[in-house]
Amino acid sequence: MQSRNNLVEIFSTFLQFDADRFRGWVTDAKLRRSMSNCLEKNTRETSDNFWAIYWYKVWQTKSQSTAKEHLLAYLQESCYWSAVKAAKTFANIQYNLSDCFQVAIAKFDKVLKGFNLNSGYRLKNYASAAFGSIIRDTLRQRHEVDICSVWSLLRKTSQKRLIKSLQQSGLPKDTIANYVLVWNCFKTLYVPTQSSSTRQLPRPEEKIWLSISEAYAKQTNTAIDCQTVETWLLNCATSIRKYLYPTVTSINASVGEDSFEWVDNIAANEESLLNEIIAAEEEQKKVSQQSEINTVLISAITQLDTQNQRILQLYYGEGLTQQQIAEQLEIKQYTVSRRLSKNKEALLRCFAKWSQEKLHISLTSDILKTTSTVMEEWLHSYYSQQRAVSS
Repeated sequence: MQSRNNLVEIFSTFLQFDADRFRGWVTDAKLRRSMSNCLEKNTRETSDNFWAIYWYKVWQTKSQSTAKEHLLAYLQESCYWSAVKAAKTFANIQYNLSDCFQVAIAKFDKVLKGFNLNSGYRLKNYASAAFGSIIRDTLRQRHEVDICSVWSLLRKTSQKRLIKSLQQSGLPKDTIANYVLVWNCFKTLYVPTQSSSTRQLPRPEEKIWLSISEAYAKQTNTAIDCQTVETWLLNCATSIRKYLYPTVTSINASVGEDSFEWVDNIAANEESLLNEIIAAEEEQKKVSQQSEINTVLISAITQLDTQNQRILQLYYGEGLTQQQIAEQLEIKQYTVSRRLSKNKEALLRCFAKWSQEKLHISLTSDILKTTSTVMEEWLHSYYSQQRAVSS
């Protein structure tokens, strides 16, 4: 349970960074008044989880901006600790704490939409797992993009991603159609040799550009020169990179008509909430259940064959891509992808059985989808610990 003042702060304050360091909390005046008014009307409810669910239901049914802003404030701390963990994991590719935090908070809407009220999970716990997965997936993807040449990036991307990136760039439909057609011709006609690096493919030879131009003209009855083809493909690559590096709203942005910038509303002598917000609620029960879940899942992993265990260790423990794992184990990339999925399905089945027996939770497809996100978090955490112990 939280005190009234703590609840007001939890649902109206936001993290502030100074370079890569946590600087403090800043308060939004409008949200403070909103939360205070709610608490005056309902003095009996002092659980942060109650108010999180309350604002979530308001947001879900009315799409109210104030409710969303309260939830954004509430989940700042969950996002922060996910960012701390990820920053340590990705230290070798130079992503710092504020980078990780901004990557996660930019996907705040995705976290809200992915949460299921009927799953039995607290919003804060689900958000921690979701933020962690978002950061890892985004940074792995960005790292892969960073070390790719333009031509490698164009060959690796999917048509779905290309179209989304071009739409996000605000291009008209006919331009997008032209770009996608040229890109398809490029992927068909530019086939690198087996000795070529998949990450650093060179610029295609002139005969390839000519072939792409001819293929495009044949399909559209419109002639374009090689220079135009290259320009269009470079524009595609630029859009893809922008799509993978979304613009993040400043942490100091105003959130409402009656608000100043958050950095202008710091409460005097405000104590750090990082230690105060960490709830001890039902901690002993949580620790006991977590220990039992760990035992169940570790046992399930040991029942996998050696190669499947190795695939999980390379992917979650060492952070290798599917292609890198395939090269190391001398198998196909699609085999790695399929086995990763099947291994996680096997762990989910074990967890589902335990949940039904111990928690009496009937896992629906929606709940299993949410659990899959939490499972992803657990795998990263487990193999990171294993790697730390072995080193």
